[in-house]
Amino acid sequence: MERRTFLSMLAGSAMAAGILPARAQAVLKVGSTPTGSPFTFLDTKTNTIEGVMVDLIKAIADASDFKVAVEGMQFSTLIPSLTSNKVDIVAAAMYITPVRKEVIDFSDPIYTYGEGLIVPATDSKDYVTFEDMKGMSIGVQIGTAYVDVLQKSGLFSEVKLYKTLPDILADVNAARVQAAVFDLPIIAYNLSQGQFPKVRIVKSYKPVISGSVGIGVRKTDGELLKKINTGLAKLKADGTVDKILAKWGLA
Repeated sequence: MERRTFLSMLAGSAMAAGILPARAQAVLKVGSTPTGSPFTFLDTKTNTIEGVMVDLIKAIADASDFKVAVEGMQFSTLIPSLTSNKVDIVAAAMYITPVRKEVIDFSDPIYTYGEGLIVPATDSKDYVTFEDMKGMSIGVQIGTAYVDVLQKSGLFSEVKLYKTLPDILADVNAARVQAAVFDLPIIAYNLSQGQFPKVRIVKSYKPVISGSVGIGVRKTDGELLKKINTGLAKLKADGTVDKILAKWGLA
């Protein structure tokens, strides 16, 4: 009994002195999406989420004192999952916008781009602005920064909302919707895979929204945000970010 008491006291003293064996690194849950190549996508061979943002958050974690476990979910559920503590980090093709910054915090910017316009390949018109498309039906993904812009424009006969990009591409491919907007690099990557041959990117189109993607955290997680930004700065300085972007065709 005395020996147990002595060991308990010793352990308490050691903990206070910080000399116990190091605890296992914290494993943080990362919310990502199974669609959004090359930023994020589901690799059906391994049944894991892969892509630019996954590579990046893993590299940042390696450079810091935490580990990550990536979980797939719909884009529209990412922020609610973060604020309700179902995940700890959001790593996806998510623009840093003023509206989103009211709810969550973002890392420093990672990659900047605008939206692309797609139409059925049978439509050869060179659209430049939304005004050129007045009266048409247009598709957009729920939760993206483009929804409000399209709905408030008052130009379209229908703004059709979709849960995923493949659903959008399938409808444009079958001419069930006359046009759609989505992140240009993601559209380009998906169409390069050859699964939607009846869809074309309108090269004459001028983006309305340009933004930068960042990694999201809860507003209460200031220390985590600091670690992420410190790790991101290191990866930018040593060329790792450029290598990741080049790996996925974005450099």
